[in-house]
Amino acid sequence: MRENQETEIAQDSAVIDRNEDRRRFLAKFASATFAGLVAPAVTGEAQALEVAQAVRVPDVPLYSGLDEEDVLGRMDRDLRRALQKPVDQRNWTMVIDLEKCVGCQGCTIACIQENKLPPGIVYRPVREEVKGTYPNVAKRFTPQPCMQCDDPPCARACKAKAIEKRPDGIVKIDYEKCEALKTCIPACPYQAIGFDAGGFWGDYVSGEPEAYEKLDSLEYGQARSRAAKGAPIDKARKCQFCLHRISSGLLPACVLSCMGRATFFGDQFDPDSLVAQLIRQPNVMRLKEEAGTNPLVYYLEGRMQS
Repeated sequence: MRENQETEIAQDSAVIDRNEDRRRFLAKFASATFAGLVAPAVTGEAQALEVAQAVRVPDVPLYSGLDEEDVLGRMDRDLRRALQKPVDQRNWTMVIDLEKCVGCQGCTIACIQENKLPPGIVYRPVREEVKGTYPNVAKRFTPQPCMQCDDPPCARACKAKAIEKRPDGIVKIDYEKCEALKTCIPACPYQAIGFDAGGFWGDYVSGEPEAYEKLDSLEYGQARSRAAKGAPIDKARKCQFCLHRISSGLLPACVLSCMGRATFFGDQFDPDSLVAQLIRQPNVMRLKEEAGTNPLVYYLEGRMQS
């Protein structure tokens, strides 16, 4: 009996230790996530540190300490593996599971914060589709970032040649070349491009830009201030998969902030990556495939939520 009691005590202690280790890790991870998403919007010092860190890939995986089954750890490993290859040998791809998306708008808000977006500019809207009549109503939420088309109509429509397809699949807007002609905006069949007219959120509160609105945006790996009447004001703007983050070994802000783990990201040229496996599923689809744009954003179809 005594031996059994000692064995049970030892087992209980081991469970407590594992749970305590997990709590410590999750607390550390939550702190890191909070710092990554919120702190840069509070202090200029944090923003400057982010710029300095954007030139190198972290030496230690940031998410892989999670449970092996957690997709963040899996995507972190996929991302770091992809960054070891030349840029033209990877193809950044996003997969969104419509059955998991609950329409919380967390990805939209995280994107606005990450890219310092002004009023009227939303890189990742979440569209709502409703079917039926009360009380038999069903709803589906569809996040719609830039589709990063293989054959982007916006690039063909841009007379200034400011939009180009990068070797890794991301469609880039060169703010220095953009002449504000706006021909790219109606050319996009997904309504993914907006125009930065220079407004600030502070215009609706105090008449002046708020302090956080004067922080630099890090889009395309270059720090730019909207307070100086320079780019990206008076420029076309759109999602670029958080290129500045993935180049530094960080997942896009929308992926990291998705509480339902409905958004997946990686290199589809890597057959072992999560996204490469997901786009081979029978329920995969892409929006407006009839347009022939070959988008790099895929969706896993699910049931309408009632």
